[in-house]
Amino acid sequence: MPASDLVILREALAAEPGFVSGAALARKLGISRVAVWQHMEKLRTQGFVFEAVKSRGYRLAARPAGLHATLIEAHLKARARDIPITVLDTVDSTNDEAARQLAGGRAAPFVIFARRQTRGRGRLGRAWHSEANGNLYASFAFRPRLTPARLATFTLWMGANLCELVANFCQVAPGLKWPNDLLFDGRKVGGMLTEARVDADQVRDLVFGLGLNVNSPASAFPGELGRRATSLAVRTGAALDFNRFAAALVGRVRLVYAQFLDGDHLDRFADLWNRYDVLRGKPVAVLQGTHRIAGTAAGIDDAGSLIVRDDRGRSHRFTAGEVTLEKAG
Repeated sequence: MPASDLVILREALAAEPGFVSGAALARKLGISRVAVWQHMEKLRTQGFVFEAVKSRGYRLAARPAGLHATLIEAHLKARARDIPITVLDTVDSTNDEAARQLAGGRAAPFVIFARRQTRGRGRLGRAWHSEANGNLYASFAFRPRLTPARLATFTLWMGANLCELVANFCQVAPGLKWPNDLLFDGRKVGGMLTEARVDADQVRDLVFGLGLNVNSPASAFPGELGRRATSLAVRTGAALDFNRFAAALVGRVRLVYAQFLDGDHLDRFADLWNRYDVLRGKPVAVLQGTHRIAGTAAGIDDAGSLIVRDDRGRSHRFTAGEVTLEKAG
C-alpha cells in the first residue's frame, strides 16, 4: 500500500484513543491537508472510519475486524517491516502457496496469510479445519542455507516462542505437546508444520506453517472436533485484536528465526521448552508404525528428540512418532 496511507494509520493507531492532528500529518508526509484527507478517503473504502473534530484532528473510530494486510503492516514494529506480507482470501494451503512462490524465485523472507484454506494440513498429512471463522493460517518462507541437521530443533524452538507470545499477549499460557501441538488443558489450539527443500546437503527453502484458533467461538468446531479443540478467544473470554496479534506474530517469528540462524537461541532453548512442555513427567505412549513404547516422558535432548523412560528405567529417544498421554496408573 502507499507509504502515506501506512503513515496515517500508524500515527492514528499510536494516538489512540486520542486524536492526531491533520496539520501534523501533512508536515510529516510533506503533503497538503487536502492530500491527507484524500488518503483517508481511500482508507475509508477499505473499512476504516475516521472521526474528524475541529481543532483536535482525526481519530480512528472503526477498522476492519478481520484479517487485513494494511492493519497488520500498520501494527508492525520497525524491526519487522522488512518482511513483505500477503493476505489471501482463500488458498489451498498457505504452506503450498509459500513453497510455490519460493520455487518461482520470490525473494525471502515473506509471509502468507489466508482467511480460509481448502486443503489445510497438519503433521502426517492430516487435514486441518481451516474455515474463515476468525482463525489464523500463516506460512513464513525463508532461505536459510543451513545443513538439514541444524533444523532438528527448529519447530520446537518456534513452538516454545509461540507459546511465550500467546502468554504475553493473552495473559493465558498454552502448553506444548511434542513435537508441534499447542494445547489448553488437553484441547488443541494450534499446530505447526515445517517443510524444507534440501539442495546439495543444504536447506534451500524453508516454510514454517502455523494454524492457530484465535477468535473462533466454541460452536465453530464441528462434531468430535468440538471436544478436542479450543481457541484463544474461548480461553480468554474475549475476541483478540486479530491484526495486532498477527503483527506481533510476524515480529516474533522474524526475531527468533534470526536467533536460530545465528545459534543465539541455544542458551534459552531448554528453559523455554521446559516452561511449556505438557508431557514431561507424564505417562505417555509413542507409536511408530506398529511399534509402541510406553513410559514416562522425560523432556527432550539437545537434538530435539523426545525421551521416554520405560518401566525398567531404560531411555528411548524418538525423532518422530505419534504421542498420546496415558492415564496414570
